[in-house]
Amino acid sequence: MADEIAPRRKYELRKRAVEMAATRQRITEAAIALHGSIGPARTTMSAVAAHAGVQRHTVYRHFPDEAALMGACSAHYMATNPWPDLETWRAVAEPRARLERALGDLYAYYERNEAMLRNVLRDLELVDALQPTVVPLRDYLAEAVEILAAGRPARGRRRRMLDAALHHALGFHSWRSLAGGDRITRAEAVRLATALVDAAAPPGRAAA
Repeated sequence: MADEIAPRRKYELRKRAVEMAATRQRITEAAIALHGSIGPARTTMSAVAAHAGVQRHTVYRHFPDEAALMGACSAHYMATNPWPDLETWRAVAEPRARLERALGDLYAYYERNEAMLRNVLRDLELVDALQPTVVPLRDYLAEAVEILAAGRPARGRRRRMLDAALHHALGFHSWRSLAGGDRITRAEAVRLATALVDAAAPPGRAAA
């Protein structure tokens, strides 16, 4: 009898674990959908539960607080919508070509993810639990600036101008002000942003 009970118990535990994981995934995806449509600040645990088709207490069983849910949403979203690969930019030797490649890749990413990025960045100051989720984005953009500054010799004030121009060119809001809503094409936005960076520090020209 004991030999029969043990395998059945293991099967039931495995089945329960699969069901729990599926429920957690459904809750995470429901929250992501709401973040993309109405924004994190307007997304309540009750709304997540309703969208996922579960009870509110089920949401709290998997995510005891908003920070836990935000962390899971951020990890899942970035796993399915990764940022452009920095190494592909680093591999381009010529500075202007490298910048144009980077801006083209990044602006295409912004086009695909506009609604989510717009809502998250809009609600950033309203939802404390969002703050840790944007740290990887800030680190990513900081590394991108270093990669794209290479080959544009600049020191002192000129370097500060270069860094400011690159941060501006790479920013989501900068892209949106140029090309969001089909104001101009992506290629035109890339050319304008590249011209801004060139004005701050042209490739291959040392400046004090």
